[in-house]
Amino acid sequence: MGDILEVRDLCVDYDSPRGKVRAVNKVSFAIGKGEIFGLVGESGCGKSTTAFAISRLLRPPAQVSSGSIQLKGQELTHLPEKEFDHLRWSNISIILQSAMNNLNPVIKIQDQLIDAILAHKDISTEEAVKQAEYLLGLVDISANRLNNYPHELSGGMRQRVVIAMALALRPDLIIMDEPTTALDVVVQNGIIKKVLELQKEFDFSILFITHDLPLMLEICDRVGVMYAGKLVEVTKRETLLREARHPYTQGLLESFPPLKGKKKRLKGITGHTPDLVTPPSGCSFHPRCPFAMSTCKQEEPQILADNKGIVACHLYGKEGDGFEQLQAASEGNQ
Repeated sequence: MGDILEVRDLCVDYDSPRGKVRAVNKVSFAIGKGEIFGLVGESGCGKSTTAFAISRLLRPPAQVSSGSIQLKGQELTHLPEKEFDHLRWSNISIILQSAMNNLNPVIKIQDQLIDAILAHKDISTEEAVKQAEYLLGLVDISANRLNNYPHELSGGMRQRVVIAMALALRPDLIIMDEPTTALDVVVQNGIIKKVLELQKEFDFSILFITHDLPLMLEICDRVGVMYAGKLVEVTKRETLLREARHPYTQGLLESFPPLKGKKKRLKGITGHTPDLVTPPSGCSFHPRCPFAMSTCKQEEPQILADNKGIVACHLYGKEGDGFEQLQAASEGNQ
């Protein structure tokens, strides 16, 4: 089974008055057909910038400076805008943090839903409206809501409309960038359940982006952990829960309370994310890492790839090194 999306050594730079900022630094990952792949990390780690680079939504002063983005084998980085327009909605779509960022507040829901359909399909307006009614039905919204404006819907309903819009042309890949951030937990749970139902029914792939690691571990098949513009760990969700290998990943896990099982003391991660204009030497995480060695301050860690996934950390100079230290430290703090 081939990959739907393949990102290789992607770099995204921002020009700023203080100099060039590398927001995404040689990021590589792939997403298979029907797979849900998650990107997680603190604010400013580069996960949304990665999504915007893939969907060609970056605006100056941001630019893809190097690397490759392939959708079903087609290179996107140098694709002319008119050709990429044919891929939007039909092959790749995106759901942003707030539904009001996707919806025009002065245009009715019906007109916004049929816009993408009519742009890609040679059908009548009447047929497009029927398809819009069907799409709303998929997300459990009555067809009589087509004549509403976005402000006449609740936050959860607006987000369901956006999901319907993303599904309009049955894309291969849907990028979901913090899709439930502004919603309460009950509505959030309903949205996620609906997305999973639709994903199972239509077998599309998802790039799911959030800072909420517990939520990600509920729905994703694999997880990529980003820090300071780099991927520091990629593995299956079961492996991440059982033996997170990077100290940053374990720090994220220990920042959330368990929903069941024994109580444990939450630790959080000390310090602050680095200034990307003048990033630390060596490993970017070393100023905050309790396991930092002299090597960490001097040399950037190489990526270790094995049957568990990938990890970029000097603790793993040899396969298996490091995890025992992390596990012992975690147990000692419970």
